[in-house]
Amino acid sequence: MNLRAGSALWLLRHELRLYFYRMGGAAGKGKNAGKAKRGPSRSSLALIALALIGLHLFAYSVLAPSTNSAGSEPSLAIGITALFAVAFSMMISQGLKGSIEVLFERGDLDLLLSSPLPSRSIFIVRLAAIVIGAASLYLLLLAPFAHVGLLLGRPRWLAIYPVVLGTAALAASLSMLLSLGLVRLIGIRRTRVAGQLLGAAVGALFFLLSQVYANSMGNTQQRLADWMGRHLAPGSAFGPDSLLWLPGRAVLGDVMSIVVIGMLGVAAFALTAHFTHGFFVRGVQQAASVVKNAAAPAGGPIFRFGRGLALSVMLKEWRMIGRDPQLISQVLLQLLYLLPLCFMLVFKAKTVVPGVGASLTFLCTSLTTALAWLIIAAEDAPDLLRASPARAATVARAKLAAAIIPALLLVAAPLAWVGWRAPLSALLLALCVLGATLGAALVVRWCARPAARGDFRSRSKGNFVSNVFELCTGVSWAGLSWVALALAQPGQVSIWLAFGGAGLFTLLFVLMAAAWSRRQQIT
Repeated sequence: MNLRAGSALWLLRHELRLYFYRMGGAAGKGKNAGKAKRGPSRSSLALIALALIGLHLFAYSVLAPSTNSAGSEPSLAIGITALFAVAFSMMISQGLKGSIEVLFERGDLDLLLSSPLPSRSIFIVRLAAIVIGAASLYLLLLAPFAHVGLLLGRPRWLAIYPVVLGTAALAASLSMLLSLGLVRLIGIRRTRVAGQLLGAAVGALFFLLSQVYANSMGNTQQRLADWMGRHLAPGSAFGPDSLLWLPGRAVLGDVMSIVVIGMLGVAAFALTAHFTHGFFVRGVQQAASVVKNAAAPAGGPIFRFGRGLALSVMLKEWRMIGRDPQLISQVLLQLLYLLPLCFMLVFKAKTVVPGVGASLTFLCTSLTTALAWLIIAAEDAPDLLRASPARAATVARAKLAAAIIPALLLVAAPLAWVGWRAPLSALLLALCVLGATLGAALVVRWCARPAARGDFRSRSKGNFVSNVFELCTGVSWAGLSWVALALAQPGQVSIWLAFGGAGLFTLLFVLMAAAWSRRQQIT
């Protein structure tokens, strides 16, 4: 289709083409880094096609046995609305990341705004691209139900399309408004960090709420169930006829609900484009004019010597990490997912210590792996360090410590709680966490390849062997901590647990020996 150059549809087609190319951009790293990529590879497209076929078969297995009247059940509308609430929170999280990318990371808006293209068209197209990006995953997962429903003579399932697109438009509009509001309140630089943190927090919100309910005491769960039963009953404030369950009724084919959801999305998109277009332009101009160099300290530079080489290296690495918004958001996620585990330790310590200990160990391993990759493999000046008079072994040990210490600080409070209730379990868990973090850092030290910090998101691609060692090490340490804590429980001593622990310890020894045999020189 030939579109007029400079039109909104022409620019939108370009945005969609870039999105399609980025799908295969990560696959072009590693051994094919020097070759140009034009979208996903054939193998990726084949996997996507197989996934779509599988989703359609799954949709058929779900819809075929059901009757046409099943969709009118009020409880089904409530359940679908709850699922859409989770999806809406994830869309807002993705929309925040997309808005931050549009404003700060693409680096092409100053060029577009200096072109003859209308700035309003540029803003509308970028906002539409965020909507499509937020809706794409959910359309991929839910569209098979619409297609199968149409084949089975139930066209009401086609409502999935307008409902998902309307919800995505509402989420993208709110995300853009929030991003531009943060720019006005706290400035460009802080907005980049705050946007990443908010995106991580919103994405984990419903997970935390579900875990709080699932891990509550039995009486608390019963009281919550009774309270929800009273308020969800027919005729109550949140009964089946409440406007709160509008998304669920829309998915089930209620025409008025579909119209309301669609109008809300269109209205949010139009109002956002109309009222924030001018501030969007000013924000982009402000971002382009921000000087990235830090201002000189008052009174001239201050040199502090005497800290020691190891401490200086550790502080330097932590300072670099603190300036990385993407990593800050990942650390925040680690902290958020740690909260349900701490909640379980407080209220169900007698029954869940082995499982929680294994989860804590795996979380610490995952965090240490990410930090070690940034500190060791993504070193910005390896040649400078090798040419310096500092001992290479001292620098390497300092880097390992910088990767391990944050994870140890992360579990200090849970370990203290377990130590107060069960000192032996706390000692075993501390040893397992220490061994897991040290092992994860050493695997990265020995197996990771030198890379740039900008490749952080795609660090798992292009080095299959290192990924296998990292995953197997984390899982093995988590299993070993579970076995050790299970053996520490009164009356839980078992010969099979002892054999399992010995087998896991042997597996860890073999994994570390194999990783050491593949070691390479990384500063």
